[in-house]
Amino acid sequence: MTGAERVYAALLERVGEAQPRPRIDPVRRLAELAGSPQLSFPVIQVAGTNGKTSTSRAIASLMRAHGLRTGLFTSPHLVDFTERFQLDGESVDGDVLAAAWDELQVPLEVVDAELAEAGHGRITFFEALAVLAFAVFADAPVDVAVVEVGMGGEWDATNIVDARVAVFTPIDLDHTSILGSDVATIARTKAGIIKSGSVVVSAAQEPDALAELAEAAERHDAALAVLGRDFALVDDRLAVGGRQIDVVGLSGQSYDPIFVPLFGHHQAENAALAIAAAEAFFGASRPLPEEVLDDGFGSLTSPGRLQLIGTDPVVYVDAAHNPHGAAALVSAVSESFTFSELALVVGVLEEKDVSGLMATLAPIAHRVTVAPVDSPRSIPAGDLQQIAEDEIPGTPIEIAESLPEALEEARGWAMRAEGRAVLVVGSVLLAGEAIAFARSEGWGAA
Repeated sequence: MTGAERVYAALLERVGEAQPRPRIDPVRRLAELAGSPQLSFPVIQVAGTNGKTSTSRAIASLMRAHGLRTGLFTSPHLVDFTERFQLDGESVDGDVLAAAWDELQVPLEVVDAELAEAGHGRITFFEALAVLAFAVFADAPVDVAVVEVGMGGEWDATNIVDARVAVFTPIDLDHTSILGSDVATIARTKAGIIKSGSVVVSAAQEPDALAELAEAAERHDAALAVLGRDFALVDDRLAVGGRQIDVVGLSGQSYDPIFVPLFGHHQAENAALAIAAAEAFFGASRPLPEEVLDDGFGSLTSPGRLQLIGTDPVVYVDAAHNPHGAAALVSAVSESFTFSELALVVGVLEEKDVSGLMATLAPIAHRVTVAPVDSPRSIPAGDLQQIAEDEIPGTPIEIAESLPEALEEARGWAMRAEGRAVLVVGSVLLAGEAIAFARSEGWGAA
């Protein structure tokens, strides 16, 4: 077992990240016993419903292009556990991760014992994960860490940081059983990452969500900048391999056209948000050097977001797993590609809005193969088939017992005519499975 595998196996013995506990004090206590590593570097923290990972990766890439050593913490991973912890754009070495984990054992034992004595559950998977990331970044050391919130904000384990910049991607309904049944309640929880005197940078939001962010910013004497009001995506054009965007930043600077090597208007908005976040970090009145934008976006990737994993036939994966994310995906596919027909391979976890997801995907679905996700929380393929038939009427719906079987069926269909392609969608876990399978089969693009 490698060092990274040993760490992951130990973390899996704890309560999983799908069942977060709405608490922050035990995480803060654990970090305190570990030397409060999260306070040893400045932080840009990213919350929201969709686009968090892409935006976080874009911000970190801009920071690196500016000459800073970066830490990037994102969740979940697609294929390899070490993807969650990045130093200067590369997954952390497994031995480095294992060494930090070993140093965390005594603090973990102390806090677990304290929690047990108080009648509470011990430190969870994600709570330990966050402190581990901060320890790795402190040991590196990094000049800045970009930290993606796991779920919510106020009581998320990452919220022990004192973020200089709080970034909000679009807020919508997701994890409603945990975060709340309406956008305002969810936004209120996410606004909990705003710290006193920080700068808040937000995507365009629904009025109820924006009102919550504005109220929290005012309460903490934090400046609030909003896309479309304080900075702007002036133009967004389709380009070969991505988008060409025109942005006016927080500084008022009209930047030269910028190439973003990602698909979809939502990625253009994420890029504009990342630029504003970087400006806020360095000082909102100072525009970013043009070479920083060119270098930062020139090296940007976003695995699992319309990622090409096969070429014969064409197979893409996307981690969209809720209606809001699926709507952005449908728009990106419709605008960026010219497939004559598209087969969807879909697997979804049980806590998701499956009907809403399927209905949103319907306009691009010429054929659907449903499959279980490799998770105890997966919706059975038979149930998923029934929902697909209800929400995408008149479309052939196939059922597979596994993702490899679903891919074989969909790829076979795609190879029988010109202009056909396959898209795997519905779950981050499913996207990771597909990427790993494509690599094992030697498809050459994953």
